[in-house]
Amino acid sequence: MLRRTIRATDIESPDELIELLDRHSYLADEGLATAAFLALRMGRPLFLEGEAGVGKTELAKTLAALLDAPLIRLQCYEGLDAAQALYDWDFARQLLHLKAAEAAGIADVGRLEGEIYDRRFLIARPLLKAIETQPSVLLVDEIDRADDEFEAFLLEVLSDFTISIPELGTVKAATPPVVVVTSNRTREVHDALKRRCLYHWLEHPGFEREVAILRRRLPACTETLAAQVARAAGRLRQADLVKPPGVAETLDWTEALLTLGAEELDPGRAAATLGAALKYREDVAAVLGNGLLDKVLPDKVRPDKVRPGHE
Repeated sequence: MLRRTIRATDIESPDELIELLDRHSYLADEGLATAAFLALRMGRPLFLEGEAGVGKTELAKTLAALLDAPLIRLQCYEGLDAAQALYDWDFARQLLHLKAAEAAGIADVGRLEGEIYDRRFLIARPLLKAIETQPSVLLVDEIDRADDEFEAFLLEVLSDFTISIPELGTVKAATPPVVVVTSNRTREVHDALKRRCLYHWLEHPGFEREVAILRRRLPACTETLAAQVARAAGRLRQADLVKPPGVAETLDWTEALLTLGAEELDPGRAAATLGAALKYREDVAAVLGNGLLDKVLPDKVRPDKVRPGHE
């Protein structure tokens, strides 16, 4: 039986989106599902802010999977400019074409100019690729790392999904891509860009949800181990650390423990695998050197003690 392709406009409610995301092992709460649903139905970019590792990028990947659409990722960084995000000309291929034309005795300058600026010599970067691909999911990841100038340029592109290429003309999206913009809030993003989007702040999951995420993503993880790791991660987030663990780090930590054959979060294995949860030397030293590990490690949690609302 052929699987029906789901379009963004086919999703009828936030609850249905929660169910679809759940089928792809992404457990969204009502607030996130509502923001994502409205973005899909209204054709607006979804702007997600939150600490690193809380699932912002993963949501874009999951939306691409459930919509059966390619994920086109624009990773932002300081110094990123429009050319690197839009398109570039393949100068090496253009030069080879000119040499081949010269060898063939073609001397018509006008013809050669038209040929070397043909679409086949154009390299589509993420923004142009997303505009030309229907359907697609465009992930603009960590926009807070880009410069103000690029942010202003991106605002213009997201306004009408139109790109002007002087040598070829205007390219406009027949169907705008689904757009997810993420920020870790290393700097404030300008209000103009936020106004163009639907905004949602993504929190770390609560205890019960994090246990569910660990069990779903790592089926070999027992409920006891999941509960202990989730409890420890929650306590680490309350400590004065440079970078507290996000869900991504909690998953890494649990997978590392499972790889070592752990069934519970005992002090020895917790210390040995702490580098899976903490990524800064100062944080590891603080947890191991100041007796913080003993305070972070939870009491024994039996499966029957894991219950909804238990924070």
